[in-house]
Amino acid sequence: MTETTLSRAQAGDGDAFRELTDPYRRELQVHCYRILGSVQDAEDVLQEALLSAWRSIGSFDGGSLRAWLYRIATNRCLNHLRDQSRRPRTAGPLPFPTAAEPVPAGDPSWLEPYPDAWVDEVTPGPEARYEARESIALSFVSALQRLPAQQRAVLVLRDALGFPAFEAAEILGTTPASVNSALLRARGSFDPPRDRDITPLPRSAEERALVDRFVQAFENVDVAEVVSLLTQDVRFAMPPEPIEFRGRTTVGEFIGSFFSWARQLKLVVTRANGQPAVAYYLPEPDTLAPRGNGLFVLDLRKDGVSGITRFGDPDLLARFDLPTVLPS
Repeated sequence: MTETTLSRAQAGDGDAFRELTDPYRRELQVHCYRILGSVQDAEDVLQEALLSAWRSIGSFDGGSLRAWLYRIATNRCLNHLRDQSRRPRTAGPLPFPTAAEPVPAGDPSWLEPYPDAWVDEVTPGPEARYEARESIALSFVSALQRLPAQQRAVLVLRDALGFPAFEAAEILGTTPASVNSALLRARGSFDPPRDRDITPLPRSAEERALVDRFVQAFENVDVAEVVSLLTQDVRFAMPPEPIEFRGRTTVGEFIGSFFSWARQLKLVVTRANGQPAVAYYLPEPDTLAPRGNGLFVLDLRKDGVSGITRFGDPDLLARFDLPTVLPS
């Protein structure tokens, strides 16, 4: 940031304002997504935050522009979470019956996958407790949604981004003591899986081989092969449904029910939240052209697939630059 560019922006030059804020735009969107769990909500709140920043740029008196933007974005996120008019957190019924026995998964939370192509590498500060790829993982974002709003924001600022306590306090308009107190409470109930030592490296040959086997088994409607790829403690979740299926046998039964309904699957590999993901397509009744139905995001360990999260919204595919319909 140069004084000339800042002066131009404060004089009402929109191009200068964008020159100042564009370098932070994507990391701010990721920040909003971590707190809100929704790509659409993160986009909407970021627009509100940038509009607020534009209106108040004249009062910016120097210092860290990045921290100033984070303050505006974080407070917009907290206001959004307080809004009682948010979308209802319910999902539609499954289109097929299943005898697999689900278990409660806690309170339902609105959650959407985040395209890897939108994630800029942001190097966390030295006080961060999580690596960048850990703090965008679906399990991390999902666990965040179960924290109270203020604790959620504090944990993201301190443990994911590595802001010092005094700077996090300035962003939240509170004191370092309050930040540290909220952080201790958040850490006490925040426990996402940390499998960094037993997870294949992103985009490695090991990861690709496991994903290729998963895709082939699904397209072959081969329940036995899918089950052979699952870890004993595998989980299958379908947010915002407040249930999930746990264990190789139960998840295998559920996938068998899915295959009885969807017998001509086509899968397209993509990435979400730093993890491999696959979009699944089913033939339309009239044309038999495969139409997108949703997305599976995969948690992998070296010994197999340890988690599958299904998102049944076909509209998500556009965010991943995937076609709505595949060639027949």
